[in-house]
Amino acid sequence: MNGPGTQVQHLDGIRVLDLFAGPGGLDVAAHFLGYKSIGIEWDRNACETRYAAGLATIHADVSVMRKNRFDEIPRSVEVLAGGPPCQSFSVAGKGAGLQALERVKQFIRRLVHGESEAEIDEDLHNLGDPRTALVLEPLRWLIKAIETEDREPYKAIVLEQVPTVLPLWEVYAEVLRSGEGRLNGHKYEAECWVLRTEQFGVPQTRTRAVLVARRPGLGAVVRPTATHLPFDRHRGDRRKADPRIFGVERPWISMAEALESASELDGSPVDASRLRTNGSMEFFVISNYGSGGDPKNRGRRDSSEPAFTVTGKVSRNKVYRNKADFEANEPDRFTIPESGVLQTFPHNFPWSGKDQAQQVGNAVPPRLGMHVLSNALRGEAPLTEELRAAATWPAVPPATAEELRAIGCGDQSRCPPESHKVSPVRRRSAP
Repeated sequence: MNGPGTQVQHLDGIRVLDLFAGPGGLDVAAHFLGYKSIGIEWDRNACETRYAAGLATIHADVSVMRKNRFDEIPRSVEVLAGGPPCQSFSVAGKGAGLQALERVKQFIRRLVHGESEAEIDEDLHNLGDPRTALVLEPLRWLIKAIETEDREPYKAIVLEQVPTVLPLWEVYAEVLRSGEGRLNGHKYEAECWVLRTEQFGVPQTRTRAVLVARRPGLGAVVRPTATHLPFDRHRGDRRKADPRIFGVERPWISMAEALESASELDGSPVDASRLRTNGSMEFFVISNYGSGGDPKNRGRRDSSEPAFTVTGKVSRNKVYRNKADFEANEPDRFTIPESGVLQTFPHNFPWSGKDQAQQVGNAVPPRLGMHVLSNALRGEAPLTEELRAAATWPAVPPATAEELRAIGCGDQSRCPPESHKVSPVRRRSAP
């Protein structure tokens, strides 16, 4: 079952390492661009989705892998990618990382210039939210590769986070360009930007801070070219904006367009008919979040507009087919496959495990990932046929999923503590 031959088959030729991989947003993007990837993910449920999708995975803590199991990463890896957990930096979270932004900038420089990692870790621990330290992990992985014999520095680096992290990516770019300290003279061309997902064909509004870096000789790093108009909720007739202003011809993709297209594919679990009234798809969505900071003022989007940012609470958004449903307080909800489509996952992506809504919301939208990865690895936008193919995920035999599970969780003692603990079944007392 999981002999050496199986290991080689699944791990041979891997070029992309995805830290904090989640259910596979960047891995899905890499797949449709023709690159094999492997992801490190600590959440067991996300790992179950990855196994079902045929994605090579190590169920582990990113820090533990770097410190104790670095030799298990295939030597064919050339690209370091990842999106460290964003809760401490997000405006939706408590903002511990946001408050400590200036100190974290100092940690980046201290790490590069060789200060004691034990002291840096102690200072990071004192920030309060342990997730804040994880934003340093990609840099630590790069340094580890540089300082490890028989390893080469990564040829390209792709990182994404919430927009508030842009100042940290700017410091990352600064030190990567310098090649100083523990980078041992290895310099990178590096740039970072805030990108709006709807401008890259994602049917939702979401902004991400993205860093792209690559070794000199691979071409200058330039901002990915937008393919669609930005969405402006304050503009009256939103589809009549002059595209010449933005240099593109296509409007953003609406919820209705995305769900209709997905429902027309063979074997699709997306059923657009349930969202139609008299044959017309004109539903509207009431957000789970307040608008303008007022929790009572729920935002509203029509089906002709992009979705709100898809979060782990996406299943709480209320979907109404018409005014009558709204007045009767009879809302529908987006299903997991529908939520995945709004994130640009393939319509038939095999969501598995528990907390699937959270998995969907935590993921990088694969279509954005395709644009960013293609920009980083090839210096150009993904091909039209690659984007078209990304609508459907290839079938994965159950045997393949089991082989990948054996690789990722074969020795459960090496998985994150308590992650495979099964709660005892309570026995009912005899009557």
